[in-house]
Amino acid sequence: MNAKRLLVTVTIVFSLLWSSLLASLHLSGNAGFLDRMEALLTDIRSIAIGARTPPPIVSIVAIDDRTAAAHGYPLNRATLARVVDAITSLKPKVVALDLLLVDHGTDADDAALALALQETPAVIAGAGVFPESTQSVTSDANDPLSAVPVANQLLLPLTRFSDVAAVGIVNLATDQTGIPRYVPLISRGPDRVDQSFPLRVASLALGINPVFVPGGLALGDRHLPTDTGQRLPLTFYGPKGTIPTYSAMDALDGKLKAKAVEGRVVVIGSTVAGGGDVFPTPFDPVLPGVEVMSTATTHLIAGDSIIRDSNIRRFDAIICVVLPILLLGLLAWRRSAVGYATIIALVLAWGALNMLAFAEGYWFSAALPIAAALPPILLFGAGELWIDRRQASHFAAQSDLLQRIEAPGLGEWLARDPGFLAHPVRQDAAVVFIDLSGFTGLSEAIGVTHVRDVLSGFFEIVDEEARAHGGAITSFMGDGAMILFGLPQPASDDAARAASCAVQLCARMRPWLATHPILDGRNIGFKVGAHYGPVVASRLGTGNRRQITATGDTVNVASRLMEVAAARGAELALSATLMDAAGADSAPLRSGQLEGPAQVPIRGRSESVDVWLWKGHPL
Repeated sequence: MNAKRLLVTVTIVFSLLWSSLLASLHLSGNAGFLDRMEALLTDIRSIAIGARTPPPIVSIVAIDDRTAAAHGYPLNRATLARVVDAITSLKPKVVALDLLLVDHGTDADDAALALALQETPAVIAGAGVFPESTQSVTSDANDPLSAVPVANQLLLPLTRFSDVAAVGIVNLATDQTGIPRYVPLISRGPDRVDQSFPLRVASLALGINPVFVPGGLALGDRHLPTDTGQRLPLTFYGPKGTIPTYSAMDALDGKLKAKAVEGRVVVIGSTVAGGGDVFPTPFDPVLPGVEVMSTATTHLIAGDSIIRDSNIRRFDAIICVVLPILLLGLLAWRRSAVGYATIIALVLAWGALNMLAFAEGYWFSAALPIAAALPPILLFGAGELWIDRRQASHFAAQSDLLQRIEAPGLGEWLARDPGFLAHPVRQDAAVVFIDLSGFTGLSEAIGVTHVRDVLSGFFEIVDEEARAHGGAITSFMGDGAMILFGLPQPASDDAARAASCAVQLCARMRPWLATHPILDGRNIGFKVGAHYGPVVASRLGTGNRRQITATGDTVNVASRLMEVAAARGAELALSATLMDAAGADSAPLRSGQLEGPAQVPIRGRSESVDVWLWKGHPL
């Protein structure tokens, strides 16, 4: 299995394991670490959709700053009774007090409030006290209340009030930022079970007893899906005051209009500044608690609450598993503009559908697919980066090796200009040949392994000096090499660099042959020839195999000059043409012993060549 397939397999397996874990936690309602992210994305969706006009079901009568300034705060029970009486006279459907009536007032005041509550369908508030801000629950298919947390204590109204009015629990489930996200429709105390405040109000207003069924609530013939723990998901209609709100002072002064009350649920609660009963929402940092209760009540009566139930969570779990696999498949399929465009289109489509569903009242998780997809995608990206770097290193090593063998420096030029030498080019160039003397016979005596070691050292010296002087090794021929100066473009100092390279090759070869352990005591030497003149540079070969080389009389002469050097006891034979082109400060003139020029016949050529002979100083 290649690295890419292994990476794809590993990331898909990891994605399945990771997303399955998240899906399992989400289905059980225990993915708490995602709540903050989901809360932020929910707020973004709510703000993007904007405020809505609530159905004309609930009105709020607020014990506000004006009421407190005139009658004190908290209102005494007699004044509160007057508020209830004023509202009752305008024929509301239900009067609900979002106030905890747990302490005794004066007997007369308490009696007045009890009498006022007795005159109208009424609901009063209770509250659960929990030991911690978060509660752990268990799941038991045989116990429909197993997912409902148990309060240590229930703060219930005085008996004289609960005898004449229904009691509902006002607890809320908030996220880490304090925003109410759910209303628990059932609350459990040590020895009793109570409906929530909004549910009590809704059932009283509709004249229907609620029936809890698996995953939902039945109010008559209407089914309301609920989330885990029989919780009602909350979405807000808008900022403070979106639900019609009137001052209790208007009720006391007889200025409360009938159309604000008649046939409606009226919730009485505190909005006094500094009263403490406020919550942040996406639309408002200080929404009064009475408006949160009124929002939940409206949801229950109108049936317009957002749906987040077990079916929604199961769909979330499927998306959580499938979406990362799709993205990984697209990433593995093709790394191109089309592939990335497809990925972006898929993500945007999912985001648009998620937003559209939210606007239509379906709360699909936005955080869960993101959390499921990001780690596998990051793992895949890191793996691909690692593979790419390994491949880049491999290709760089191959390229370096190719450059060492196939003309150093020309590979980069071909990369920039693929048409280089596509057609033969005639130009002036300097050519240097070097060859080991007596090596052919030696190779039979020292064996294949030693031959390889010797030739590797020889090639290394030639390669280093060719590179150092800007030459291109156009070929290695067994125990010899040809170095060309003038490619990829001719330069004025080609001859000078060729002469310097030839001298340095001699200077390097002499001690190397003398000290090499395999060649110790062997009669091995070397010879170098160098010439300058016109050559024909071209690519040779067909198909996938090409060789850059130079041909012509200049190349032949340079090769024959090695024979001249060997025959006349020199290390290096240089043509006078090259010496003239190299200039008066060339390397052969500055070091070693130089003799010449002398006319020398060249095998296979009718005309003689003026030749300089050079040898280095002995060690």
